[in-house]
Amino acid sequence: MGLFDKLQQNLSQQAVTANETKQTFTFAALPETLAQLQALPESALTSPYMTAALAVCSLCVYAVDKQNGEEMLNFLRGPKGPLSNYDKSFLKDRFLDQQYVPFSYFAGAVPSNDYRPDEPYQITIFADPYTFSNEGYAKLNINSGGADNPRQIVLRSKGDKWYLWDQFLIVGIRKPASQDPWA
Repeated sequence: MGLFDKLQQNLSQQAVTANETKQTFTFAALPETLAQLQALPESALTSPYMTAALAVCSLCVYAVDKQNGEEMLNFLRGPKGPLSNYDKSFLKDRFLDQQYVPFSYFAGAVPSNDYRPDEPYQITIFADPYTFSNEGYAKLNINSGGADNPRQIVLRSKGDKWYLWDQFLIVGIRKPASQDPWA
C-alpha cells in the first residue's frame, strides 16, 4: 500500500470515527438551579459530551439568572476553580445584548422564532477528527440555529470525570427576527 493509499485510509477511518461520535441529549425542562443540574444523570460528568450539554444549559440559565448560572458553571469547571473576574467580565459583556445565543444550540431554535427551542429540549454534541488530538482534552462541536459553522467547547479530564475548560459558544450569531429590521 502506497503513502497516498494510507492517507486515504486514515482519512476514511477518521471520518467514520467523527460520524460515530455524536450524542444527543434530551431535557424535559432546563435546570434552573445547581441542585436541579446535579439531579440530572448527565451531572455524573463521565463523558465530555455530558459536560458540554450541561454547559449549554448553564449558559441558558446565566442569560436569565446570573447568580444561578455562575454556580452551575463553577460546578462544571471542577478543579479549575470558580469563574475568575475576567471570566465574569467576559460573560457579562457577551450577554449584554445577546441573551438568546445559548438557546440557539437547541433543536428548533432559529432566528425566525427568536431562538425558541422545541420542547423537549434537544442538543446534539459531535466530535471531529481533531476532537481528542490533545491527551486529556476534548474539543467538541455544537451547531447553532443562527450560525453556518459549529461552535466549539473544550473539556478536560481528571480521573473518570470531564470538566468545562473553555467555551467558544457565546459569539455573534444572526439576530432574532424580532430584533432584525431586515427580517
